[in-house]
Amino acid sequence: MAADALSIPGAVLRNLSDKLYEKRKNAALEIEGIVKQLATAGEHEKISAVISLLTNDFTYSPQANHRKGGLIGLAAVTVGLTSEAAQHLEQIVPPVLNSFLDQDSRVRYYACEALYNIAKVVRGDFIIYFNKIFDALCKLSADSDANVQSAAHLLDRLVKDIVTESDQFSIEEFIPLLRERMNVLNPYVRQFLVGWITVLDSVPDIDMLGFLPDFLDGLFNMLSDSSHEIRQQADAALSEFLQEIKNSPNVDYGRMAEILVRRAGSTDEFTRLTSITWINEFVKLGGEQLVPYYADILGAILPCISDEEEKIRVVARETNEELRAIKADPAEGFDIGAILSIAKRELNSEHEATRIEALHWFFTLLDRYRAEFLAYLNDIFHPLLNALSDPSDAVVLLVLEVHACIAEESHHFHHLVSYLIRTFHNNHFLLEKRGALIVRRLCVLLGAEKVYREFSTILESEVDLDFASVMVQALNLILLTSTELGELRSLLKKSLVDSCGKDLFQSLYASWRHSPMATISLCLLAQAYSHASCVIQSLGEEDINVKFLVQLDKLIRLLETPVFAYLRLQLLEPGKHTWLLKTLYGLLMLLPQQSAAFKILRTRLKTVPFSENLKRTSSANPYSQILQVTEDGNRNQDTQNYSAINFPFLLQQFENMQLQHRNHLKDQLQSRKSASALTLSQEIQRYEEAHSSFAIRD
Repeated sequence: MAADALSIPGAVLRNLSDKLYEKRKNAALEIEGIVKQLATAGEHEKISAVISLLTNDFTYSPQANHRKGGLIGLAAVTVGLTSEAAQHLEQIVPPVLNSFLDQDSRVRYYACEALYNIAKVVRGDFIIYFNKIFDALCKLSADSDANVQSAAHLLDRLVKDIVTESDQFSIEEFIPLLRERMNVLNPYVRQFLVGWITVLDSVPDIDMLGFLPDFLDGLFNMLSDSSHEIRQQADAALSEFLQEIKNSPNVDYGRMAEILVRRAGSTDEFTRLTSITWINEFVKLGGEQLVPYYADILGAILPCISDEEEKIRVVARETNEELRAIKADPAEGFDIGAILSIAKRELNSEHEATRIEALHWFFTLLDRYRAEFLAYLNDIFHPLLNALSDPSDAVVLLVLEVHACIAEESHHFHHLVSYLIRTFHNNHFLLEKRGALIVRRLCVLLGAEKVYREFSTILESEVDLDFASVMVQALNLILLTSTELGELRSLLKKSLVDSCGKDLFQSLYASWRHSPMATISLCLLAQAYSHASCVIQSLGEEDINVKFLVQLDKLIRLLETPVFAYLRLQLLEPGKHTWLLKTLYGLLMLLPQQSAAFKILRTRLKTVPFSENLKRTSSANPYSQILQVTEDGNRNQDTQNYSAINFPFLLQQFENMQLQHRNHLKDQLQSRKSASALTLSQEIQRYEEAHSSFAIRD
């Protein structure tokens, strides 16, 4: 359509594309006046034609000045239309938006200016183009030209004002647009997005909290931005939302909990702290909504308990306690299996504090939901048993508490002790370093008699004789030294006069016979001195080796401790306890005279006030005080109930076991000799083969 037909003089159109801004501005004012006249006359078709001319001949022109003129012209048309501009926006806005993508930064700048002027005129009618305008502004916020960025900021502020006063804005349509851009890394875009979130959240009629799960992850992502300003803005927005959550009765905790759990594992310290703080509030506020997410939340909390940052550790511990205090019902979706899986996973944490809290969860679940817990026992029993090898004493003690609670059922108890024995068998270092701690604690938790009887029953049939001997010696040392086993020692002292003591003595004897020194110690505890003497007399040359003497040295030193105070006091009545004297002299005769143990025991025996019932072979030489038992002295305490225990049978069992140990030792020596002989034979064969090859060459 010709310019004359549109009542626009050719000079005006020429000036609209002039390189000078003032001429373009004056031309735009002329167009504004023409459009006003057309609008007053109701000539809307002509107005549409003017818009088409400006669009096609100017804004889409290959000439930059034409494009600039077209943009300022479209803004002038809108101003000229005033209240009637809304019906022509469909023609006016698209070419302006298209100009935001122009390669010329000045064109982009004028596009911002044009849209600003258009928006000022149409205000609320502008909202139908909001998503497209928002998309354009998002890109312009990161424009490479500072002037374009500045113009975009001005336009952005105006659009925000329009949106906040409009009742036509659709948050539902906007949120997908926002969500798509939340993970953009550009700092200018991030500032732009946070600014819009904050503004929209301040509008009472817009429920941004209801859509928070859609962009929460993006806000948390900004907490680790390199820009301090962006981190502050994101944190401020999150703090405001958290406050709203506290005051709102309807919150979708579930979807947000999933996001928080992920962010709690962030490498960024500030992100972890904020995530844990949110989780802490969610646990307090979420109630039943969070039940299906307890396991995920626990999985986020437990590692943070050992965080390097103290603030995170404090909040994580508080949250953990809050979560453990909640008594959820498995019927309401509380997944015990998932919780146990998390606790099991964290047993392998490199941090002691996390492992300890994981064990507290095992104990809590076992206490509250025993039946459900035991249903998963096959999955967690072995990890719990393996935890007994943990380097931390605190962890081991807690593991034992959990095991003790599980072991209330007899078959679980048997399984536990069997596994401990297998573990000690495979790991002698653990037995040496942790054996006493483990056994003593089990005795406290489950009862010393029960624990020792079970150990003895299993060790009685142990096929590895060397290990059985070592294990019995370890158990015997614990029995003789631990305060926790005081009641067990008291019961053993009554072995000759009490049926319970007798049963315990016989139960332990079944495995104690693997070790001569353990057997003698047990007899001394039980005051079965006559049998102790017989055991000593039965020892053969092969039995008295270095290991035996080391164990004997320990026993002699233990005889000087409070545990054996009763035995030392009995030495004040040698006529009544002649078998005790004979036993001690028997031990003395087995010790090397230069050893410290020999001197300790000899010194003790020198203090014995011998009675007339004892006949000495030499009154002058203290080393010749080998005692003859008189007819009166034979009637002493350790023979009054001799018939209650079949000591001859026990002695036979002891001798049979020692025979097995001797044969086992011989087999070992023979195997070593055979291996050495085989090695020597192979060396000789290789030498002869090498020698013969040299002979052939010669």
